[in-house]
Amino acid sequence: MSIYYKSTRGGQSDMSCSQAIVKGLADDGGLFVPSDIPKIDLPFEKLAKMKYTELAFYIIQKFFPEIDNLKECIESAYDEKFDSKDKVELVERCGVSFLELYHGPTAAFKDMALSLLPYLLTSSAKKSSIDKDIVILAATSGDTGKAALAGFAGVEGTKIVVFFPNDGVSAIQKMQMVTQSESNTCVIGIDGNFDDAQTGVKNIFADNELKEKLSENGFMLSSANSINIGRLVPQIVYYVYSYVKLLSQGKVKDGEKVNFVVPTGNFGNILAGYYAMNMGIPVNKLICASNENNVLFDFISTGVYDRKRELVKTNSPSMDILVSSNLERLLYHLSGGNSGEVKKFMDKLSSEGSYSVGQDIKNKLSLFYGGFTSEDQTLETIKYAYENCSYLMDTHTAVAYKVYEDYKKSTGDDTYTVIASTASPFKFTKSVSTAIGMDADEDEFQLMYELSKESSVKVPYGLDGIEKKEIVHKTTCGKQSMENVLSDFLGVK
Repeated sequence: MSIYYKSTRGGQSDMSCSQAIVKGLADDGGLFVPSDIPKIDLPFEKLAKMKYTELAFYIIQKFFPEIDNLKECIESAYDEKFDSKDKVELVERCGVSFLELYHGPTAAFKDMALSLLPYLLTSSAKKSSIDKDIVILAATSGDTGKAALAGFAGVEGTKIVVFFPNDGVSAIQKMQMVTQSESNTCVIGIDGNFDDAQTGVKNIFADNELKEKLSENGFMLSSANSINIGRLVPQIVYYVYSYVKLLSQGKVKDGEKVNFVVPTGNFGNILAGYYAMNMGIPVNKLICASNENNVLFDFISTGVYDRKRELVKTNSPSMDILVSSNLERLLYHLSGGNSGEVKKFMDKLSSEGSYSVGQDIKNKLSLFYGGFTSEDQTLETIKYAYENCSYLMDTHTAVAYKVYEDYKKSTGDDTYTVIASTASPFKFTKSVSTAIGMDADEDEFQLMYELSKESSVKVPYGLDGIEKKEIVHKTTCGKQSMENVLSDFLGVK
C-alpha cells in the first residue's frame, strides 16, 4: 500500500512523507495526516520478541517507507542516551501498569520522538534535495523544548529556536533549556502562556512574506512540536510495545482489550494511542486526563470545544494548555476525512474561540473518556501511590492515575489498564516532595537530591548536576515580538 500525506484542511495532498516531515505544517495551516493508517500484519507473539528498536522500525517504516536509512536513524536515536535497556519500562503497581516513558536524556516522554526527529528530518531534507538550513521552531510548555534542543543541538544544517512561557515552567525545566550551549540553539522566554507561544509559532509559519525572506537568506522553517507528523508517528511505537509486552508477561490474552490513560494537553500523546488502535492494538477506552485546564474534558463530554476561559497555572504545567493542536487530526479522522468541516471548526476556533461538532462525531467520541483533577487531588494521589504502592510519580502521572481511579469508580470497568507515565518525578521536585511530606523549602535543585535520598530513587543522569551549568540563553520577549527575535537570531533583516 502506497502512503501519502495531506492537510487536515484540504489545501495540500499527495505529499511524500519526506515533504511532510520537512514542512512540519501545511501551507493552509492544517496538519499532515496519512492517506491511510497502515495495519499491523504480524502476529503479536512475534512482535513481543522484538527489541524496542526492531519494533520501532517495523511500525515507523509503514508510515515512512521512503526513508532509506530508517534502521540506522532508529539505532542512532535510541542508543545509550537512554538509561533503560528497553528504552521504556512497564512497571506494575497499584493494580495497573505504568508505562514509564521518561528514561531518555531529558527525563520526559518527549525524548521518545524527539531523539529520532532530527535524523528523520535531515534524511528527509536530503531525499527532497533541500539545500537550505532548516530552522526548527518549537513552542513548549516545559518538556518539548529541552527534548528538541537535545535532539537538534549541533546537528549540521539545522538551527533550533524554542519559545517557552517565562513563568509557566518548573525551575528545572527552565534550567534544562537555558543551559543548552550549542551555537545552533536559541531559547526565548516569552511574557505569556504556552498558548501564546504556540499561536506565535503558528503565525510565523503562516507569514509568507517572512518565509520568502528566510528563503532568500538560505533558511526554511520546520517544526519540532507534535504538529509535525515526524514527531507523532514514533510515539505510536510505545503503545504497541506496551501491549505486546503485557501479552508476553501473561497480563492479557492475545486480542484482549486494554485501557490506556494519558495525561495530555496538546492531544498528541493520546492521538498516538488512537493510531495504534487503528493499526490493530485492541483498545477498550482511551482515557484523556486533564488538570484544571479541562478544555478536553469538556469537549469529550459535550462535543463543544471552548477555549474562552482563563488559563490556570497548575502543578502539572506541561498540561497548562487551552488550544490542543492535535485534536485537529482526530477531528479529521472522526469526520471521515472531511477537510472542509475541519477547516470550519478551526476557523471558528480562531475567530470566535469555540466550535461545536455534530452528532456523528460526538457518537464516535465515545471511544474516549475525559476526566480532570485539581492540584490538591494531584498531590494526594502522589502521596497515596508512594505510601501504598511504593511508587514515586510526577504530577502529570498523578493526574492520569487519579482520573483512572475516578473512571473505574464511576463505570466499574475492570479492563487491564496502562497509564502513560510522562515525566520523571525529579522534574517537579517541589510538588512531589510536598506531596510525600518532605520539607520543600529548599530550592528545586537541592530538593532533587533530598528526594532521591528519601525515596531511594536515583536522580536521572540528565538532571544530575544541572544546577551547576552555565546559563547561556537570557533573552525574553513579548508575545508580539517572537518574529523579530527569530529574525535577529538568524541575522535576517
